[in-house]
This record gives sequence, structure tokens and C-alpha cells, in this order.
Amino acid sequence: MPPSTADRPAAESSAGSAAAQSTGGAQRRPCDQVRVRVPATSANLGPGFDAFGLALTLYDDLVVTPGGSGVTVQVSGCGEGEVPLDETHLVVQSIRAGLEALGAAVPGFTLRCENRIPHGRGLGSSSAAIVGGLAAAYALAGEPVDRERLVVLANELEGHPDNVAAAALGGFTIAWTEGAEPTEGRGRAVRLEPADGLAAVAYVPDNRVLTKEARGLLPGVVSHTDAAANAGKAALLVAAMTGRPELLLTATEDRLHQEYREPAMPESLALVHKLRGSGLAAIVSGAGPTVAVLGIQDGKGAGHGNLFGGTPEPPDGWTKYELEIDPVGVQVWSMEAG
Repeated sequence: MPPSTADRPAAESSAGSAAAQSTGGAQRRPCDQVRVRVPATSANLGPGFDAFGLALTLYDDLVVTPGGSGVTVQVSGCGEGEVPLDETHLVVQSIRAGLEALGAAVPGFTLRCENRIPHGRGLGSSSAAIVGGLAAAYALAGEPVDRERLVVLANELEGHPDNVAAAALGGFTIAWTEGAEPTEGRGRAVRLEPADGLAAVAYVPDNRVLTKEARGLLPGVVSHTDAAANAGKAALLVAAMTGRPELLLTATEDRLHQEYREPAMPESLALVHKLRGSGLAAIVSGAGPTVAVLGIQDGKGAGHGNLFGGTPEPPDGWTKYELEIDPVGVQVWSMEAG
């Protein structure tokens, strides 16, 4: 397990007390072991489709030990017994892509994954794997993590930058692509400081929904009225997330994607409607089927509600997570060789 966040500076990745962090043309130095912690994320947040992301205090931990000429993969927790244990594992692919981008070579390594982020539920498990693998590649190459470039590389692997931006930067992020085509553009993101006490309750069902399936239900064209409404609510949501949380219920209204996805997740949309009817800012998290409620954590932000104590118990077959906002994003620790 990596050290606690209290042991390291929060603003940037750390490579440990004996870490190799090269700058400019400094010589890269190998390491004995790399440890990575990467947060779960919730994307869209209602009206911010493919743009908004939020890092949450639910983590996957990775340990990479270089050596040999092939890869050995061990997985515990979410995905155990389901994901591949070879070069096709998403973390392995991301490590390889990161090393190639950095011009470094690590022929073989052992990867241990302790996964807590549910797979296929809309909490950014694939983005966590991509960001975690790329961050590990930086440490294996003896380089400090360049978070801006990490978002660019992660977007190339993931295809859209909303989840990867939050996993890389922490907090509340707004992501976009620069280029002629959204799927081919350069991923960019800015991080904003969330309102004090902002937190999320995630209702996670047992069933999964593939992102490809959920996206396949979206129309190619929407009305100007709906687009204008979402643009206004997305702008309002930035204010709500960063300082006016009393506006979250109104600001999380969406007309672009959630209702269109109901055929793939009718129970999720029913839960969203029920929670919103009781005054809670409920949304579909990412592509679903997880439902997230945004609000102020118990005992913080007086006058804005009592999120953890004010949300109901989960329906049968669902799990409830009470989560704070991760302020840091991906963290890396490495132990130097020799």
C-alpha cells in the first residue's frame, strides 16, 4: 500500500525520499518498485456531458516491479478472475504506451493491482487504469509526472478526456479537446477547487452497462432548445460546484444524455427521479448505471444540507458509497535502485 497522502506533498506526484526525478537532460535512473494510487471519478455531473469530472475518495492501488522480459499480472478486488493477466491488461497497455511516449524501455515487470473501483459502473475504472499505468510509466522512466501531458496521452487511449482529467488532476475538472475532430483532438483540462465540504454519495448496482452501449443510445442531433438549456445549466454548475452548492439541484438538470439512456438502465433513471423529487442533486454517474448525489458533507458548510445523513439507504441489490472529493488525483511513489 502507498503511504498516506499526509506523508507526501499534495500538489504534485512524489517519487519518495530516494526518488529519481530527472529534469531537462539529466540522466534517468532506474527504480526497484513503483507504487501508484489513482481515484475513482464521476463524469458529466448532469449537464456537463463529456466535459465535467470529479475525483472521488475510492482508489485503485498499483505496484509495478521491473525485471525480466515479460509481464506478470496479479489482480485482487474488483475485476479479479475477470480481467486478462497478460499484455492485454489495460494497465499494462497504458504502461507500455507511456514508456514509448517517454522514449524509455522496461522489457519486463510484475504488476499488482488492488482494485476498489467497480468495473463497468460509471465510476471511471478504465480511466483509472489508463492514468495509473501512464503515471507508473513516468516513474519507471525516472521522470516526474507531467500532468498536462498525462491528460493528453490518457485522452489518446481513452477517447474522451472527462474522466481521465479528474483522475489525473483531482478535484473538479473541466476537460475539452483541441483539434478538428473531438475523437482526434488534443485532450486539455483545467482543475477548479470544489466548494468546501462538497461530497458525493454513489449508489452502485450489481449490474453493469458498457459505455459503448450507453453511448449508442444517444441521438446524433438534439434541439437548439435542449442544447441552450444544457449550456446554461453547465455554466451554473461550475458556480454551484465551486462556491454555491445550494444551486446543485437546479444546476444538475440535463437534457442531452441521461433520459436517452433509460432503456439501458431503467432502474438508474427511476432512482435519479426519486432522489431529485426529494430535493437531492442526483445524476447518472458517467455512462452509468451508478447514480451519484452531490451535496455538502455532514457537519460542513452549514446551511447547505447534510448529504451523508440525508440520503436514503440503497435499493436491494445496490451498494451505497459515501465519498469525499479527492483533492490530488493520481499519486506516484518510487524506490530507487541501488
